[in-house]
This record gives sequence, C-alpha cells and structure tokens, in this order.
Amino acid sequence: MATELDLFAAVSHDRDLAEPLTSAQKEALQRAIAKIVALGAQTGVSADQMIELLKSGMTICELLEYLSARSRESA
Repeated sequence: MATELDLFAAVSHDRDLAEPLTSAQKEALQRAIAKIVALGAQTGVSADQMIELLKSGMTICELLEYLSARSRESA
C-alpha cells in the first residue's frame, strides 16, 4: 500500500489543479492506481519503477501503453 501511495503522490504531484480533488475523486484515483500497480506486478514492473518512469516525464497514458505492451509480450 505504501508504494501505491507513493505512486499516487507521483501522479498527483505534477497536476496543476484549479481545485483540490474531492474525497470521491481521491478514492477513485487510488483504486485506479491499485489496478495499475497490479498490472505492473503482472508484467514485472514494480511501483518504484513506475514512479521513476513518471518522474522522468512519461505520461500516465504512455505508462499504460508500456504496461499493456509488456502484458501482451508475456501472454
């Protein structure tokens, strides 16, 4: 769970939101991140690696495409 919170921080850190997220939005984002972490684990990419990819400039969309491609390779 700690790595999921770290990934949550990495995702939300770069967002310049006019208004803070609501409680429901935060919960939805945390569920989505948990799913991304699970997909990463299935494809051999740790949460720490995903955080580094995001910090290096990869977008969430690019991260999902990368994980999807790795998933297809391992299938």
